Amino acid sequence: MAVFHDPGVLIDGDLELVLQARLPPDPAKGRLPAYRFAMRSVGSLEKIGEIGLKIGTPPAHLGHIWYRVLPGFRGNRYAARACRLLIPLARRHGIDPIWITCREENMASRRTCELAGAEFVGMVETPPGYSDWLGPMKAKCGLHPGGRKGPRAAGRSCDAGG
Repeated sequence: MAVFHDPGVLIDGDLELVLQARLPPDPAKGRLPAYRFAMRSVGSLEKIGEIGLKIGTPPAHLGHIWYRVLPGFRGNRYAARACRLLIPLARRHGIDPIWITCREENMASRRTCELAGAEFVGMVETPPGYSDWLGPMKAKCGLHPGGRKGPRAAGRSCDAGG
């Protein structure tokens, strides 16, 4: 059974992460336990986006942190700031290094990872037939905080950390 921690107050300037769910593992679907947060402006109920942290060791083509910023709020570095806010929680779970992956062609997401303190490590091949919410893909880029060359580097991936 996954042990979840109290994430505490997660605020960076005008950005606040509000815990929405502690998601249990689902081994049949290959899902790790995870936290899911809403990104909001401090003092507002309006959702800017969402971000999650998976606990454990995900497959190389998946990262520990995932995020999505709603179109009207993009360009404000909310995702990068939200990633940085989750690093202490990830460390409390013993996650080191922290991996973030994104689509190879998604330069905005790569830049987000770099702003969060990650460095490009390489490409990660996805399993045959892999698809995400945007459709099928063959590879994802991996970002790792501090550019540490962890075990995924040989498998062509990325990592974040702080």
